[in-house]
Amino acid sequence: MKIFSEEIVKEACELHGVTDLATATIGEILLVAQYLEGKTGIPFIRMDQGSPGLPPNRYGVEAEKAALDRGVGSQYPAAAGVRELKEAASEFVKAFVNVDISARSCIPTTGSVAGSFGSFIACTQRIPGKDKVLFIDPGFPIQKSQLRILGVQWREFDIYPYRGESLRAKLEEELSAGDIAAIVYSSPNNPAWICLDEVELRIIGELATRYDAVVMEDMAYFCMDYRTDFGKPYRAPYIPTVARYTDNYILLLSSSKIFSYAGQRIAMVCVSDTLFEKHYPALAERYDDAGIFGTTFIAEILYMITSGCTASSQYAYAEMMRLSCEGKINFTEDVRVYADRAAKMKDIFCRNGFRIVYDYDVNAPVGDGFFFSLGYGSMSSAELVRELMYYGVSSISLATTGSLRNGVRACTSRMRDELYPVLEERMKSFREDHK
Repeated sequence: MKIFSEEIVKEACELHGVTDLATATIGEILLVAQYLEGKTGIPFIRMDQGSPGLPPNRYGVEAEKAALDRGVGSQYPAAAGVRELKEAASEFVKAFVNVDISARSCIPTTGSVAGSFGSFIACTQRIPGKDKVLFIDPGFPIQKSQLRILGVQWREFDIYPYRGESLRAKLEEELSAGDIAAIVYSSPNNPAWICLDEVELRIIGELATRYDAVVMEDMAYFCMDYRTDFGKPYRAPYIPTVARYTDNYILLLSSSKIFSYAGQRIAMVCVSDTLFEKHYPALAERYDDAGIFGTTFIAEILYMITSGCTASSQYAYAEMMRLSCEGKINFTEDVRVYADRAAKMKDIFCRNGFRIVYDYDVNAPVGDGFFFSLGYGSMSSAELVRELMYYGVSSISLATTGSLRNGVRACTSRMRDELYPVLEERMKSFREDHK
């Protein structure tokens, strides 16, 4: 039996200008779910927005308060970032990724969204004719929305049929035209939680070098592949990264998930030193500067977007990174609850006829974490988004992430203990109504 009628869901959509739940953005799904919950008082199982569901790291909070008490709020922060954060970020990357990036090349941004936006601009303007972006999907829908704003074209492919060594031929096919400026992916992946392995990262790195494409590696879910014991500073295993296989890379490190510091909008863009120092005549001509990638990126692009990052947030991020390197913060354990939630939620769904859409990482079952993917019978992505909404479960269509497979993205961040029995009851009803 449905929790919400088609009529009230239609009312919610019309009120918020949502023409089709199948193609709705994360924000639109959020508005519909909030409206239904507020009007009826019936709690929703919120699997839509990937917003952290844990308290912010207390060391960051204390450091930010102390920074404000010192008066940092009275002055504009340097566009390149405060020294303490740049140095902490350089050390953090060394401690947990085992890659050397100088403090100069570590640049704070107001969240990774601003970081990717600025990176898209710099990468697609550096070489004439090399002006498109390649997405290894499924991926984060907002990044394509950014390209729409910029008027930048992109190509994409679903990685599911091209895992392992078979990725090489597909990637070569996409890059051979010579017009790809940047390659984008996340690992662990939003929305499927798949992780690229060393073979795949080596292939991406080798071809990025050959075709002079910049790899934008989104590390939003840093060390959160719990199948391997990552997160011990200066000790193997280190997280897999393309940075070991090319100098053409940008790493995006957000504070939102690993430190639950999403509200302060602080992230790091870590540019390889080789790319940071590289001279591009096209950038020099456009911006009337020296055309050095890193300095143009900071002074001519990022500064025009946000005029720098909130100073107090930078000191908070610096402190959390510093204490992590010293082993005083164990951020991987702090957020392991997401994996526990995913395991419980997957169990409920799968016992009631659902399946995990992206179920394997090459030869190993996909891990549990912040996101997972769900399918049901022969339902299309559009049908499943709509049907789940009637049963009080909000999600987004995999079609909006560049996936070619039918299903939805499920996020674990807003799940609470008291909602597991509710989810169980609703999915039993769903199964009975959709035999």
